[in-house]
Amino acid sequence: MNRNSASLMGGSIELSMALEGLHEQLQRYPRLAVAVSGGVDSMTLASVAHDVLGDRLQLVHAVSPAVPEEAGERIRYHAERFGWSVEWVDAREFSDERYRKNPVNRCYYCKTNLYTRLSEVWDGPIASGANLDDLGDYRPGLLAASEKQVVHPLIDAGIDKAMVRAIARHQKLEDVAELPAQPCLSSRVETGIAINADDLLFVHRTERYLEDVLGPGDLRCRITADGVRIEVPDALRQGHASQWSSLKEELQRRIDEDGRQFAGIDSYRRGSAFLHKTETK
Repeated sequence: MNRNSASLMGGSIELSMALEGLHEQLQRYPRLAVAVSGGVDSMTLASVAHDVLGDRLQLVHAVSPAVPEEAGERIRYHAERFGWSVEWVDAREFSDERYRKNPVNRCYYCKTNLYTRLSEVWDGPIASGANLDDLGDYRPGLLAASEKQVVHPLIDAGIDKAMVRAIARHQKLEDVAELPAQPCLSSRVETGIAINADDLLFVHRTERYLEDVLGPGDLRCRITADGVRIEVPDALRQGHASQWSSLKEELQRRIDEDGRQFAGIDSYRRGSAFLHKTETK
């Protein structure tokens, strides 16, 4: 057996074991709702849960200005493709002044509103798509989930992000498997700057423009105290060096037209809009 064959076999065994563990976790629930955002984690969990639970599964998607329309379109497409049952609800986090103030624990208020809303339409256990890697970050949303008795089958099965993507490919969710990280649009707004729908629409438009020009990747439009900062992964920047000058000019024009200050283009840094309390201005 050559090295490539051994690697493939090892990967298949690892995938099979991960799926078996996830099936076991899901079988614990006579019925279950999955909060599906449209990202790779919750979509993959939804797909496997549908295989295991069938009509005992209910998917719920919370509509919000902080969630791009493409996420909902992705859910609709795959729901029709696989026969998923999806309920659409208003997340209502924008009615919470504590959330709109964008404190360091904004996600706590977001998830508290989300899970409260979901419990109004579902009287059984609710699952999130959190995976093992999420435990290594500051995640106030996980505290809200704990308070609302939300379960995390991917974590309970010991599944990390890389395995989530492998399972997504196995479930024939190829488009979902390759999605870059997609935190909510409010995560682009620097801590302490109030969240408003107009800013989120601007962020979304700008990021879609960047994706059209540069291709998919961890592209970010940040709203900061210094103005609009664009972040692009170094590999994408290097791959488009010849058009960099024209891209900067077009970004400047778009940002000026929206009455905003352009703060430049930096390398992508995960969570760079998040400031601890001691760092806020």
